[in-house]
Amino acid sequence: MHTRSAAQLHTTAEIASQPDCWRQAVALATAPEVVAALPQHGERVAVVGCGTSFFMAQAYARLREDAGHGETDAFAASEFPFGRTYDRVVALTRSGTTTEVIDVVRRLEAPVTAVVGTPGTPVTELADHVVALEFADERSVVQTRFATTALVLFRAHLGEQLERAILDAEQALAEPLPADLVQREQFTFLGGVPWTTGLAAEAALKMREASLSWAESYPAAEYRHGPIAITDEGSLVWVFGAAPDGLALDVAGVGGRWIARERDPLAELVAVHRLAVEVALLRGLDPDTPRNLTRSVILDGTPRP
Repeated sequence: MHTRSAAQLHTTAEIASQPDCWRQAVALATAPEVVAALPQHGERVAVVGCGTSFFMAQAYARLREDAGHGETDAFAASEFPFGRTYDRVVALTRSGTTTEVIDVVRRLEAPVTAVVGTPGTPVTELADHVVALEFADERSVVQTRFATTALVLFRAHLGEQLERAILDAEQALAEPLPADLVQREQFTFLGGVPWTTGLAAEAALKMREASLSWAESYPAAEYRHGPIAITDEGSLVWVFGAAPDGLALDVAGVGGRWIARERDPLAELVAVHRLAVEVALLRGLDPDTPRNLTRSVILDGTPRP
């Protein structure tokens, strides 16, 4: 049984540090060496990662393509299609030691930019360019601030103005969580706009990792096509971005608890981080050391740092 309080957790401190990390990422995005390392306008780009990094890759890929910067694909590293041609591949990995990412980078002929939390690791030794977010690295197994800081870096590089998102994150950290949320038995997260589908998947992953919750994610418009069947009085349905017309009424009609706010979707993910910790503590779990997980998946035969 876990006995530490939220204030004693590395995860709690890392969640709370996100606005400061985001501000550092916005400043870093204009550094000449970072501008040169990240995808250039018009390049055909693939972004690869595993777990949380893959979901951030999905969000960035859709943002970049929708902003008109060029065709952009996102892949789980284990699913990378080596038969395709790209001008640049971005490898997103907090540890720099993940086996599947290393395997992709080693096999690629295209230039590779590694965005990492820990420099001097196998991925950085193989990459052509490295963007190190050491200030956002984490002690916790569960990723929070590294992933969101990387996405802020990408968004800033695309030209987004992010001060509102940072202020929204500060609000998400300061306001009390609604007391009834931690009592929910089932959690569904929805991407209300295309780029937030990755954020919804990441929110569900955080709830599973930290609190062993039954959590799922979908594009919001897909929710009516089957997933609504699981929703009842014990469910929470949380949408990132604008929801389809009438969906809130559909959720209320089957007894679910609905959350949809006008904050930046990445700030909403910060609120979910807090919820995952609170649910974990309520269940006697330690979100710093989640069950069956390690900080990096390193398979046999992979070079270790």
